[in-house]
Amino acid sequence: MANVGRAQSAVKKDVKALAGKYLTFDLGKEEYCIGILKVREIIGLMEITAVPHTPRYIKGVINLRGSVIPVLDLRSKFDMEAKEYTERTCIIVVEVRGETEAVLVGMIVDSVSEVLNIVEAEIEPPPTFGGDAVETDNFLGMAKIKGRVKILLDTDKVIGETGLGRLANAAA
Repeated sequence: MANVGRAQSAVKKDVKALAGKYLTFDLGKEEYCIGILKVREIIGLMEITAVPHTPRYIKGVINLRGSVIPVLDLRSKFDMEAKEYTERTCIIVVEVRGETEAVLVGMIVDSVSEVLNIVEAEIEPPPTFGGDAVETDNFLGMAKIKGRVKILLDTDKVIGETGLGRLANAAA
């Protein structure tokens, strides 16, 4: 029983550390959040140069004011149904941990919503679905706001596992 209390205490500490400002965005009908301190800028879609021999969710690279930045499509990364890009589709440029230093990576999303201040009481740890069938490693937690659930993404894990950090380091 004491182990359960320690585990719950560790979860509470983790949740407390997650409280803060988040940029919210949409993918399909789902709402996601990323820590505002990870966001460098939000830009409209621009010409993306394809890079051969990359996974289908890596769309290529963009030239952003002289810097070559790799771009991934989050819908594709999360195995969601493809959707035609619209005037609301945009690229969120985030800073993530690379192999040797922080790197910039673009994520294509359906639309950006708002910046929210999410408090500790609104956050829960990611659910467990039992077994290895559902990966929740990419999620920091779940925020319950005004009757809706928003998924808090761990951009370092989402992007780190794509190999884009290596691509960004190579481009630099």
